[in-house]
Amino acid sequence: MTQPQLAHATDFGRMYSRQVGGLPEVPSITTVIGQAPPDLAGWAGHMAATAVVQDARLGNALGSPAQLRSIARDASSAAERYRDEAAARGDRVHAYAEQVALRQLGQVHDVAGHREVLKAHGEGAFADRFDEWWDAYEVQPLAPEITVWNHEVGYAGTLDLVAKIGGRVCLIDYKTKGTSRDGRVKPLDPKVVMQLAAGAQAQEQLVDGARGAWEPWPHAKDVVLLGVALGETEVLTQRAQDAVLPASWRRFWALRQVWEAGHQLAGLGPALRPVPPPAGA
Repeated sequence: MTQPQLAHATDFGRMYSRQVGGLPEVPSITTVIGQAPPDLAGWAGHMAATAVVQDARLGNALGSPAQLRSIARDASSAAERYRDEAAARGDRVHAYAEQVALRQLGQVHDVAGHREVLKAHGEGAFADRFDEWWDAYEVQPLAPEITVWNHEVGYAGTLDLVAKIGGRVCLIDYKTKGTSRDGRVKPLDPKVVMQLAAGAQAQEQLVDGARGAWEPWPHAKDVVLLGVALGETEVLTQRAQDAVLPASWRRFWALRQVWEAGHQLAGLGPALRPVPPPAGA
């Protein structure tokens, strides 16, 4: 995941400040959503087992407890390695997408350089499919990587892109996805709707992080919320349905209260203390 200009890594997750060098004040959108983490135990176990089976040392390690322990130790972190590699890939693809938007806006960009970075990692197909999507949807960028703030609930976040498509203002969240066995891009997690709903409830947008300058959010109404799954074989664009947005927003609000409670409890000291038996007992 990329690190936006005003974001800070803290003990309470990613948080945002109002200007460069300022203290973190509110949690990020993704930190709030992370208060309801998915159960990945089965997936982690599968990744570990796969890593053992595919380890080239396995044949020679049979009968050697020390070598088997080494293989098991390496396999135990397979899920974390996969997660970190996927996050780094996502950062590279997002960075390329941002450069494409900057180029169309007539701003300083390095589309060619970021494409070469993807190619160097064997990920050039992501750039190819993104370019095809961009042209097919006739994207007219308004603001890439724009940081927004909601004072009422207390959170901030950075939206991948605000753009016009088909004459409508769209809030767009990119997700870099793998490819299924049938060659299709893997589907988006429905939780992306929470992320988009939170973005749509922004009250301010950042103008200048160094000065801490903000302005009112100009897209409060009539926006289209799009999740875009970027793959090597295709790009899948999905719209958040109006019927689910109120419940998605309520869930986000509730998770924001969960984060707040955890933040408060952390500052109150131990939740339990030992109690001695009554005097004279």
